[in-house]
Amino acid sequence: MRGTVTKVDSATKTVVVKTADGTEHTLHFVAKTTVHGADRTAKDTFHGVKEGSEVVAHYTAKGTEKTAVEVDRVGKDGMKDVEGTVSAIDRGTKKLVVKSADGTEHTFKLADRAAEDAGKDVGKAVEKSAHVTVYYTEEAGKKIAHFFENH
Repeated sequence: MRGTVTKVDSATKTVVVKTADGTEHTLHFVAKTTVHGADRTAKDTFHGVKEGSEVVAHYTAKGTEKTAVEVDRVGKDGMKDVEGTVSAIDRGTKKLVVKSADGTEHTFKLADRAAEDAGKDVGKAVEKSAHVTVYYTEEAGKKIAHFFENH
């Protein structure tokens, strides 16, 4: 889900994320919750995710309880993004090439979750010529795609 954090509760280790349609979702943070695009020096449970942060959250649900598996902070001070058309995608080598409007080709290594999503319902339409926004970090000079959205 993608949305804006409207509440952080350190006592219950939860955040509330409001999506574009106005729905609010409560997500529980656990020791295994991974946070990308956040303040790595922050020692709190939420690694710098705070009210007003724009995030994409991957979660599991058990009954009505949602547990955050991965939270990616996007926008200002978060992950970078690039929009364009898929030139090539190889799920086996976890490689994605996107051509932006100015003609620049951006090559990404797909993080494990992004590679999984590319093969599931979320990413069925992610094929060559699909229009996408890729959210990524840079590690050791390489662009790592953590997730992408189809347009």
